[in-house]
Amino acid sequence: MSVAPVATDGAPKAIGPYAQATISHGFLFTAGQIALDPVTMTVVEGDVAAQTRRVLQNLSAVLAAAGVEWRHVAKTTVFLRSMGDFAAMNEVYAAVLGDARPARSTVAVAGLPRDVLVEIELVAALPQ
Repeated sequence: MSVAPVATDGAPKAIGPYAQATISHGFLFTAGQIALDPVTMTVVEGDVAAQTRRVLQNLSAVLAAAGVEWRHVAKTTVFLRSMGDFAAMNEVYAAVLGDARPARSTVAVAGLPRDVLVEIELVAALPQ
């Protein structure tokens, strides 16, 4: 069983002992992305919509580094600090994903790294 790390300067460097993503058995597994600017490594200012935009930009960069597009994404998991932010997150999510419709789970959590409002991770099938 092989596991290959994926890394890109287009997304924040890992802030712990993990990879931005890994490839194994024909799938891409990303680490949860938060609203960190990959250049400054600071949390973007703004509401959950602004943070969701940054998170999805980070994930788009990781997908691109692996040669994957949103249409290859099979599953996302969205972690929100408050379910009251669901509609705003969902509007940005829908705009970025376009016609892609991966399975999705959304859960509210007590806290997220760096006190952000949203974190998203995904699993994608590698294109043949």
